[in-house]
Amino acid sequence: MIVAMATTPPIQLKEGDKAPAFQSATQAGGQVALKDFKGKYVVLFFYPKDDTPG
Repeated sequence: MIVAMATTPPIQLKEGDKAPAFQSATQAGGQVALKDFKGKYVVLFFYPKDDTPG
């Protein structure tokens, strides 16, 4: 099984900015995109030091 890691997008977002369109793999092997949640509230939570020695 090949697992692709996310890469840092070449943009800088500030608080209040709209999220750019994106698509990502799910843990179940499917795909999810921001557009799938149009008209719904979405919270994106990032914790970059998860499972790292930092």
